Amino acid sequence: MLFARRLRDGVRTGRITCSVRIWMNPRVRVGGRYPMEEGEIEVESIEPIGLPDITPELARASGFLGVLDLLKVAKHGRGEKIYLVRFHYIPPRPSPGSNRLSRAASKAAAPPRSGSRTPRRSA
Repeated sequence: MLFARRLRDGVRTGRITCSVRIWMNPRVRVGGRYPMEEGEIEVESIEPIGLPDITPELARASGFLGVLDLLKVAKHGRGEKIYLVRFHYIPPRPSPGSNRLSRAASKAAAPPRSGSRTPRRSA
């Protein structure tokens, strides 16, 4: 599922958990995961709805100022069927070692060990 750039922060923070889409047929499936930036969107439900079901409250819950704002963005192609998609954002998993310094960086950042060798002077 793609989201307008202005909605992505709300999706990531969990403020936006639903989206109204106007498609010919559903483009997502329940339980499906779809990439969004670094994380994923997991679809919880998808249900057909009618135009009267798109209320100002639903538009705001979807991250829009109102119904007209939502309708300008919701239509994709020749779609005529309206769907309400509920979802949640799954943040990216930290990769192994992503919170650790690399070995070379660790050595460079470490203070010198006590008792370390000092170069000998030539006599």
